[in-house]
Amino acid sequence: MTTATEELLTVPEVMALLKLGRSKVYDLIRSRRLPSITIDRSRRIPALAVRSFIADRIEEAA
Repeated sequence: MTTATEELLTVPEVMALLKLGRSKVYDLIRSRRLPSITIDRSRRIPALAVRSFIADRIEEAA
């Protein structure tokens, strides 16, 4: 669950962090590999979720 002190990122911010395109980020969200929340019509991704996603990919590659 997202806490009030946790930073929420926009899709373009996640795209820049992961160096991925918009379609791929939404694919990760749809497949539930990258958790997100919706606020009205805006999609937000917790920064912790992005860090966990990266850590998981590094662990899988090792």
